[in-house]
Amino acid sequence: MGRFLRIFFGCHARPDRSFYWRGKQFPICARCTGELAGMLAGIPCILFFGYFKVPVMILLMIPMIADGFLQLLTSYESKNGRRFVTGFLFGLAFDSILVYFHRACVMAAAELVKLFIRDGAAVDRARDLFL
Repeated sequence: MGRFLRIFFGCHARPDRSFYWRGKQFPICARCTGELAGMLAGIPCILFFGYFKVPVMILLMIPMIADGFLQLLTSYESKNGRRFVTGFLFGLAFDSILVYFHRACVMAAAELVKLFIRDGAAVDRARDLFL
């Protein structure tokens, strides 16, 4: 499972940037652990409250992007707690992006199908099943 997580997140899994549990290193770094936790927490949030709007998604993603680039371009080194929190926020936003992208694709596909099918109401009913 750890190998799959490292591949899925593109994680470096550096020991100095990872959490440990009972002396064993997590399979992914603190930031990726935060992203995973955010994605898992985002599922019930979206089910109960709906997905975030685009401006909120962007605001939730900015901290991780800024922290990552700040570390890349300067001598600044954030701690694992900050990496986890920024990854968690990013993970929450990522779930919303997936839902938003899904909805946009379904809407676009329905409009495309309407060009070829006369019964637009049937297409709308089918579209609504996927939204």
